Amino acid sequence: MNTTNNFGVLLHEVARYWRAELDRRLRHLGLSQSQWLVLIKLPDEGMTQTVLARKVGIEGSTLVRLLDRLQANGWVERQDVPGDRRAKRVVPTAKAKALQHEVAVIAQELREQLLEGIEPECVAIAAKVLSQLRQKLENLHD
Repeated sequence: MNTTNNFGVLLHEVARYWRAELDRRLRHLGLSQSQWLVLIKLPDEGMTQTVLARKVGIEGSTLVRLLDRLQANGWVERQDVPGDRRAKRVVPTAKAKALQHEVAVIAQELREQLLEGIEPECVAIAAKVLSQLRQKLENLHD
């Protein structure tokens, strides 16, 4: 099969399998995949809901429901943004910060296991290509 024609399918499958395996390894934390994804994308200083929705790749209304559950369980806090009555900043709680570390450790273990035996130069090239593709996709509608 032509590698170029198969590239998108391979990219999708690898991302899906990788994420499913990480989800399996994180299941003991009691969070859904969408919940832990939000928490790992959230920096210590927090970010607005609009930016967070874009980073996670979901609609704002979907994020609001997700944040409602995360806030009810003590994972995040919403804070007013000075000068913008409509905007809310989402900030991780201490509970979430401890979880972020645990998720990072588990994700690192999986990454090391999956990349074991692959030449570092090949990984670097793949990362460069993926970064370039992401940038092109981000710029499509600017």
